[in-house]
Amino acid sequence: MRNKKTYAIILLIFTMLVWGSSYTVTKSIVNILPPACFALVRFVIASLCLMPFYLFDSKRQKAQKFRSGDIRWLFLMGLSGITGYYIFFNYSLMYTSASSGALIQGFIPVCIALFGVVFLKEKLTGIQITGIGMSLVGVILVGLITNNTGEKDSLAGNLLMMVAVLCWTTYTLISRKLNHLHPLKITFWSGCIGTVLLIPISIYEFIHLENQIEIGKNIWWSLIYLGAISSGFCYLLYNRALEILTATTVGNFLNLDILTGVVIAVIFMQDQIDSFKIVGGILILSGLIISTFKKAEPQSISIIPPRK
Repeated sequence: MRNKKTYAIILLIFTMLVWGSSYTVTKSIVNILPPACFALVRFVIASLCLMPFYLFDSKRQKAQKFRSGDIRWLFLMGLSGITGYYIFFNYSLMYTSASSGALIQGFIPVCIALFGVVFLKEKLTGIQITGIGMSLVGVILVGLITNNTGEKDSLAGNLLMMVAVLCWTTYTLISRKLNHLHPLKITFWSGCIGTVLLIPISIYEFIHLENQIEIGKNIWWSLIYLGAISSGFCYLLYNRALEILTATTVGNFLNLDILTGVVIAVIFMQDQIDSFKIVGGILILSGLIISTFKKAEPQSISIIPPRK
């Protein structure tokens, strides 16, 4: 069991490092491609990359039958984690900085933990609550106290990113609910559903384009990176980790996504960093370590008592 947990943690660390880079890469594209069209191209690439793996494993996938209600949950995963999340994520980065967008994502672990208690009846130990609290204080320090982005409408962008946070929380909790299915099955079908749902919005954006789109070689490489690696491969790793770890533990690892996103934005986008962000980053990492690697307390604390 310990080896499986270590394996899941390694998958999550790699995934968070890749996802942390997506803020800066998305920021460089989102003013060239309309947000929904951008998301559609990204997930067409992701779905095409996942298809060979799914077909290669077709015997096991066919043997694993859907239960009653699974299709409905997969539809909601595609709607929330693909269509909804990336439309709001892309639109947000049109109005706010890459570092601010990364920092606001720090609310995801808190949302996942609390919603996991309410909807999945997961329990939080005292040490987990302490770690989550430390991470939240770190996010507040980095994201709210010194959130001077210099963007034309950062408040609108930040609010859109908050909606994206709620979409991702929904995706994560539903994925945990479907952990009786193989991660490849979950990732492939929710990705295909979300991609199809992006088509009508993309058509609307394309019809109302004011300027002609010119996609250079660098943009195509960025789209391939986001589609094949960040979306296709890392979604699969993320859902695999959710098979092994609780939604709360997986959610808290998203803090690494935040720190990576801020560091890359500072280096490549020249976003400003100050002492509050440094202290906040230390708190985020400390909270992550405490809530993940310390021994759990004997008695678990449930924020919402389970229904009898």
